[in-house]
Amino acid sequence: MYTQERTTMANLVVGGPVAVNSYDNAIVAALLENRPVMLVHAFNGGYLRPAELKEESHDKGVKLATALDPDTKEAQGHLWYITPAGFFGQRPLYFIESAAGQVKPEPAGAGGADAGRGDDGAPKPQRRRVTVHQEAPKSTADTVQVGLPDKVGDNWRGKNGAPEDTQLWVVTVTPWGGITFVPITHPDAILGFKDHAVTADSEVRLTYNWGGDFTGTVINTFYPRLPSEWNVPYHHVFT
Repeated sequence: MYTQERTTMANLVVGGPVAVNSYDNAIVAALLENRPVMLVHAFNGGYLRPAELKEESHDKGVKLATALDPDTKEAQGHLWYITPAGFFGQRPLYFIESAAGQVKPEPAGAGGADAGRGDDGAPKPQRRRVTVHQEAPKSTADTVQVGLPDKVGDNWRGKNGAPEDTQLWVVTVTPWGGITFVPITHPDAILGFKDHAVTADSEVRLTYNWGGDFTGTVINTFYPRLPSEWNVPYHHVFT
């Protein structure tokens, strides 16, 4: 059912034990270069976007959209950063951060230290992260919110006192050239959809990883696409 064109270039290992072909430059760019990408579902070609694009929104979730409207594109609501965030054992961890609604930091005071500045001296933008409900996936509440660490609801903050606890993800690269997200707070779950339905405007939830085919509605695998490639036909995906 699925076919993929591959080059014969050397393999790369990114984010896990699965070899990723050099053809999958978007995965490499997302995980190693921290470049924004689209996260496109392998099954129906829909893409992830925050339910609310405004920077002041911190209590809304994520949904799957199948049409890229001008407003979403203008606000960069179709783009995500997969930002390195340390390690869990030997597995690298990442934040899933929206390019929409970035908050510009305040300028540093004269002579004052500013932890929000990068090596080049430019202030780092604050990006809203995908954060997970403490009781997900058994909770019937919205299990995912997109917001700054200190702005999301209490149940979307870490139990151990660190707000990042519920925002850290293990990114697993699949043999099909996709990526699957596993939250460290719920290692038996993956980023899935409400009622397991991969349809337009499906609400993103954590769902138990019962196994099965990656093309199904339980195993949700995304193909990253670089911003310059968002309108390229998916020659290996039936929509």
